[in-house]
Amino acid sequence: MPDWAIAVLSVLAGVLVLWAALLLILWVQARRAGRDVNWRQIMRLVADVVVLLRRLVADPEVPRGTRWWLGGLLVYLLLPIDLVPDFIPVLGYADDAIIVAIALRYTIRTAGRPAIERHWPGTPQGLESLLTLVGVR
Repeated sequence: MPDWAIAVLSVLAGVLVLWAALLLILWVQARRAGRDVNWRQIMRLVADVVVLLRRLVADPEVPRGTRWWLGGLLVYLLLPIDLVPDFIPVLGYADDAIIVAIALRYTIRTAGRPAIERHWPGTPQGLESLLTLVGVR
C-alpha cells in the first residue's frame, strides 16, 4: 500500500476514534446528570465541533493567538501521530478529547463565549453538551 494511502486511512481512523471518544464522554456526562441519552445529537456533536473549530480559525474577530492554537489543534487531530498512541485502549482516544476540551476552554477565555455561540453550527442542546464537556456553565 502506498504511503499516501496509509496517511489518508490514518487520518480517517483518527477522526473516527475522536468521534467515538467524544461519544463515550458525552454518554458518561449525560448519565451523571441523570438525563436520557439522545444518540442522534451525540453523533452530530463531533462533526459540529470540527465545523466550530474551522469557523473560529477563519474568524478575524477571534484573537490571532487563539486562531493559531485552534489551527494547530486541527492539524494535530488530522495527523496520525498522537501524544498517546491510539492503539492503547481508552487512553489513546481520550487524549484527543481532552486536548479538544482544553483548547475550547482556552478559546472561551480568550475569545469569549459569544464567539463559540456565534459559530456553533449545531443545536442548542449540542452546545449545552459541549459546554458541559468543557466544564463551562
